[in-house]
Amino acid sequence: MAIFIALLIFAALMAAISYLGYRFYARPGRLYEQLGGPASFTMPSMDRLTSEEEPGLMVSVLQQIGQLVPTNPDDASVIARDLMAAGYRSDNAVPIYVGIRLVAAVVLVLLALFFRTSITSNPILGIVIPVAAGFLGYFGPSYVLDHLISSRQERIRFGLPDALDLMVVCVEAGLGLDQAMQYVATELVKAHPDVCQEMELTNLEIRGGKRRTEALHNLAERTAEPELRKLVAVLIQTDRFGTSIADSLRTHSEFMRVRRRQEAEERAAKVGVKLVFPIFFCILPSMLIVVAGPGVLQMVKYLFPLMRGFHQ
Repeated sequence: MAIFIALLIFAALMAAISYLGYRFYARPGRLYEQLGGPASFTMPSMDRLTSEEEPGLMVSVLQQIGQLVPTNPDDASVIARDLMAAGYRSDNAVPIYVGIRLVAAVVLVLLALFFRTSITSNPILGIVIPVAAGFLGYFGPSYVLDHLISSRQERIRFGLPDALDLMVVCVEAGLGLDQAMQYVATELVKAHPDVCQEMELTNLEIRGGKRRTEALHNLAERTAEPELRKLVAVLIQTDRFGTSIADSLRTHSEFMRVRRRQEAEERAAKVGVKLVFPIFFCILPSMLIVVAGPGVLQMVKYLFPLMRGFHQ
């Protein structure tokens, strides 16, 4: 059984390494050779949205499985909103996500049924483990998606001050708000691709005929980032009342930097409290063993025989 598990893990690792090597090294290398040299493009972060590349076999299978699963329209809209907040805006994102949940649940249940005899001999645990594995496979992708959403929101939050500073420079140089957002989306694509991607989408919506207010509202709804919602509110109020956009952006940028500094100070202040438990449960027992261990051994070696002699 141990040899079979080792071979299974080895085969899974080899398959993963082969796929990643082909996906990120071999295939881009062949494409680069066909192109004959480096190519420059304006918005690399938009390639995932506009690419016409055929999906892989695994993605196609997951998509077909997800399309066969009946999904409530309300649940599908919630999933689509979460996937959009995580940066996945493809039309096939929802079926692929549903297929991943179903396949993960089935695979984990089958693995639990296969290995439950080697894990435990308790009949109750033999029933609980497959059920728990099914729940883990079904709800695990939701936790992963929440982590992706929070990570992307954090990247957007950290990149907004730099984007606002560049927008202030562009607005003071005479550009309008739309042109300033377009310039920021072009220049900061390497440093803050998520912020630039959202600004580029907002510009595309404005060019497509939407009002600026509606496009900014969509920007806030797509990301669900509180700081970006505040920025959108500031821009809408500035556009409505005709105040200076540069002053509003500069003030909001300074506010965000002060807020980030305060959050860092708050985290630093919590370090002392958070270190109490690792010190008490990990470091303190080791120190007691090192400091008091020799004395305890000497007591066991000399004092306890002496006490037995007194009793005799």
